[in-house]
Amino acid sequence: MEIKICGPGCASCEKAERIVREAVAEAGVEAEVKKVTDFADMARLGVLSTPAVVIGGETKCVGRVPKKEEVLEWLK
Repeated sequence: MEIKICGPGCASCEKAERIVREAVAEAGVEAEVKKVTDFADMARLGVLSTPAVVIGGETKCVGRVPKKEEVLEWLK
């Protein structure tokens, strides 16, 4: 499973990445978590607001930090 965290590296983006990594570890799933910091790459993903979380090519969250419970649901 591929998970992309989109954002330039602001505090909210860092928090989103930390929450996603914690959820992946807690769920025990095998996933590659990548950071996307290039705005052109984000636009290609359809992300116009950050932070954003994209799992398996599907945008799950845009413009806010997700709750860990949400991420755990997305990983099921």
